Amino acid sequence: MTNDLLGRHRAVLPDWLALYYEEPLEITHGEGRHVWDAQGNRYLDFFGGILTTMTAHALPEVTKAVSEQAGRIIHSSTLYLNRPMVELAERIAQVSGIPDARVFFTTSGTEANDTALLLATAYRRSNTILAMRNSYHGRSFSAVGITGNSGWSPTSLSPLQTLYVHGGVRTRGPFASLSDDAFIAACVDDLKDLLGHTRPPAALIAEPVQGVGGFTAPPDGLYAAFREVLHERGILWIADEVQTGWGRTGEHFWGWQAHSRNGPPDIMTFAKGIGNGMSIGGVVARSEIMNCLDSNSISTFGGTQVTMAAGLANLTYLLEHDLQGNARRVGGLLIERLRAVAAHVPAVREVRGRGLMIGIEITKPGTDEADPQTAAAVLEAARAGGLLIGKGGGHNTSALRVAPPLSLNVAEAEEGAAILENALRSIP
Repeated sequence: MTNDLLGRHRAVLPDWLALYYEEPLEITHGEGRHVWDAQGNRYLDFFGGILTTMTAHALPEVTKAVSEQAGRIIHSSTLYLNRPMVELAERIAQVSGIPDARVFFTTSGTEANDTALLLATAYRRSNTILAMRNSYHGRSFSAVGITGNSGWSPTSLSPLQTLYVHGGVRTRGPFASLSDDAFIAACVDDLKDLLGHTRPPAALIAEPVQGVGGFTAPPDGLYAAFREVLHERGILWIADEVQTGWGRTGEHFWGWQAHSRNGPPDIMTFAKGIGNGMSIGGVVARSEIMNCLDSNSISTFGGTQVTMAAGLANLTYLLEHDLQGNARRVGGLLIERLRAVAAHVPAVREVRGRGLMIGIEITKPGTDEADPQTAAAVLEAARAGGLLIGKGGGHNTSALRVAPPLSLNVAEAEEGAAILENALRSIP
């Protein structure tokens, strides 16, 4: 059955639509932190549909909210008043940390970043964007145009002029050998120098932790230091929280809060986890920025009632059960366990991350050279052991990505770490 489905997939879907595993997997159902495939095999899920099943599979509170809303009305568009959309917008504005916040809903992180770019360039009347090296912001034409990861950038054409800034990767590049404070100072000097060579940009867009890039991050405070430079020049800061938001990093509810010395971002984007699998994205911005557009705009599917009901139920569950605190506690145990394992595996260059957002960088032993073949082999071995993880990286890097649902318990963390240990130790 799987081979038949694979053949049908290849016959009608694009060749560039990647599938994990030598024998691709059909996931048929899930519960809690586990999923099952079409053959009945059970897996511990440490990737959550690319960080999207954030709370748990088949969470009763979310499935009930979706079912009840679907029984009333599924969709009406933004042309009509929509109570679930208003209620979720109120909750997100409150927790965003952005003053006088307005919220616009989309269907994905890509569309959210597109909207943020539209707002920033319209508000600033500039099509120049600053972005981070090794970044990823989505699949659309404009999002690809600002992506600083060549593996996810199929064209150099763009409606934007993009300039790339140092700082998103702490342990590689020309400043890697510096202390944290010196690293930040060097990146700030680089930013100032860059701004002296170009027309005034509209905004800097940055992921507090780079997701597709392999869960890399700068020292805490880098974006606060950048913001000081940007604010002096009127340049906006867009925080891409598509993967880092909602408490995943454990220490903070939003990734930008590790860089909050000079205040919150001007614009913040979100998606993935808030819907726990339902298709929700969105933008939060100060009212004068959100309201700067001078022509009509709507969203046909952004804010649709059934997805808003899911988001409300999911956010309520997350806050009431302190899943941010759970990510901090259980994630801390998991990352230390993985670091202990990695100390005895020469192919592991680094275990990094915070909360339940952990990257394991794989290199050829004794070098800094990426080893994507070995990373793929570990992915396969983990699956054979009953564990699903992800992978990523950019510019001669290869990393495994570990991002379980935020309700992960200690026993499941230990189980997953043991499977990963066996997979890593199976490297020839």
